[in-house]
Amino acid sequence: MFMLAGNESSRIEEDRLELLKGVSGAFRPGDLTALMGLSGAGKTTLMDVLAGRKTGGYIDGRIMISGYQKKQETFAHIAGYCEQTDIHSPHVTVYESLQLSAWLRLPPEVNTATRKMFVEEVMELVDLTPLREALVGLPGVNGLSTEQRKRLTIAVELVANPSIIFME
Repeated sequence: MFMLAGNESSRIEEDRLELLKGVSGAFRPGDLTALMGLSGAGKTTLMDVLAGRKTGGYIDGRIMISGYQKKQETFAHIAGYCEQTDIHSPHVTVYESLQLSAWLRLPPEVNTATRKMFVEEVMELVDLTPLREALVGLPGVNGLSTEQRKRLTIAVELVANPSIIFME
């Protein structure tokens, strides 16, 4: 790829790998949208760019939310991101994991009773209530099963009350 700076005589050649090109789309509120494609097609790269998780390289183009240019500072407060790898502290319970997420990520004006209520609702929603006091444990060694860990990953993001959630 060539980049032009100034006039033709001051052309700067820069070798840049284009990971995504000509991508456009729209997502409607309330709809579940799935990105599908072959391995290496750029699904995760696109989600990382949309979510603001790509920090290196060059990103060209516009990301609009409800007709407004996306501002990462405010977007981070309304978005959740569930990574493919479930990373949790093994020495805490399911309830403690959700409580910590709620206390760290909900706005300070949300009072303690509301935070606790929200944690309880999310646990019920993703069927973690029976595992409330279970230790998370280490994957493949002890604690939660792979499926239970995935539900915990989703719940940790849901207690932050995101408007948009990305799932790898």
